[in-house]
Amino acid sequence: MERRAEIGVFGGSGFYSFLEDVEEVWVETPYGAPSDKIALATVEGRKVAFLPRHGKDHRYPPHMINYRANMWAMKSLGCTRIISPCAAGSLQPHVKPGDFVVSDQFVNRTWGRQDTFYDGPITTHISCAEPYCPEMRQVAIDSAKKLGITVHETGTIVVIQGPRFSTKAESREFARNGWEVINMTQYPEVVLAKELEMCIVNIALITDYDAGLEDDPTVEPVSHEAVIKVFNENNDKLRKLLFEIIKNLPKERACQCGEILKHSRA
Repeated sequence: MERRAEIGVFGGSGFYSFLEDVEEVWVETPYGAPSDKIALATVEGRKVAFLPRHGKDHRYPPHMINYRANMWAMKSLGCTRIISPCAAGSLQPHVKPGDFVVSDQFVNRTWGRQDTFYDGPITTHISCAEPYCPEMRQVAIDSAKKLGITVHETGTIVVIQGPRFSTKAESREFARNGWEVINMTQYPEVVLAKELEMCIVNIALITDYDAGLEDDPTVEPVSHEAVIKVFNENNDKLRKLLFEIIKNLPKERACQCGEILKHSRA
């Protein structure tokens, strides 16, 4: 098998364990080792690279993931598009556990993460006004609707440092700002993809209400056990959605994601 791919997916081995002719490879990068071996496979006639962002045995908590190595590895295999699914909490009553959100904005509340490939000597300021690829977002939305999946077409995802969950006061602040989704891994994943001129889309699978709902005391605050339970219940649905997106992505990119560096340097 040629060690090349056009689409990269960050997700666990459950997404590709049943595929045939899967080749797992280590990819060396200037930024150290990625989270695990990358699995190369063919899905719907497309060459796809799968990488579990936390490692197969979930050894890396969100703040310890080598995001730069992961993204560089995908780029070095030839990927021009990244699908970035994640488990996430809801901050709004209308975004319910089991729903999917195709995020269109993020807010970064992390610190200390290596979040750029460009430390000099060429100063590089990429635009993040529209962080996610509009073409990939529309394909994701249309694919979810085709499969009958409850999907929210927009949503702001606030990324917290972790590994702890939010306090009620923090969750209340995020909700009052109007943000819909909370997660620990979307940053710096999205900006690193953009710096390498790759398209990226986020599919957030809602597993819980972050710290409960103020107006509904019967809703329990998030726990790791509850997250895993809901995620596993919806994993097959997520896998079907990912494969539908892969099938429906145009062969050629019609967006501007591949030209971002033209407008990012003096």
